[in-house]
Amino acid sequence: MSSQHFLTFFFFLLLSSTTLTSSTPSPQNDNDNTFDFARPIDRKLLGLNKKEKLSHFKFYWHDILNGKNPSSVQILSPSNNSSTYFGSINMIDNPLTLRPELSSKLVGKAQGFYASASQAEFGLLMAMNFAFVEGKYNGSTITILGRNPAMHKVREMPVVGGSGLFRFARGYAQASTYSFDMKSGNACVEYNVYVFHY
Repeated sequence: MSSQHFLTFFFFLLLSSTTLTSSTPSPQNDNDNTFDFARPIDRKLLGLNKKEKLSHFKFYWHDILNGKNPSSVQILSPSNNSSTYFGSINMIDNPLTLRPELSSKLVGKAQGFYASASQAEFGLLMAMNFAFVEGKYNGSTITILGRNPAMHKVREMPVVGGSGLFRFARGYAQASTYSFDMKSGNACVEYNVYVFHY
């Protein structure tokens, strides 16, 4: 095929696709079918016809900053000499265990980050997934996004969603510090999570 024939064929294809696209009817008003973008569906297709359950999960979150394999790594240092570490960010892959001892049964990992988001107190922005590895919850996650004033005895953060068995999840998590090592910065935090799910 000569280059002239190829160009003619190419422009014919281009013209055909433009004609087909422009001949597709466009919505004229809000009542027209918008199937390509959004459409209502039956709740049963997503399993939302089942009775909603409320579950309580209790586990221990280990923030390990030292050693050969830390689970919490600072990826951004504070920009000034703030006593609250304002501006610092840590990426985490923290173990979640059944009991406060790090050697106890692993039930999941807390994966995400926390950032120092307050100039007035040690207040963290927490954005993390509790990725479970135990029993029927293996492979499912609960997502937390909220404020953690870390020096308070009990801190409450919202559950904003989840995946797997926790699709459409909502609820809250309460965190209370079990232990904190001033020298290493390592912490063990008890989490009680109350979540509605299907």
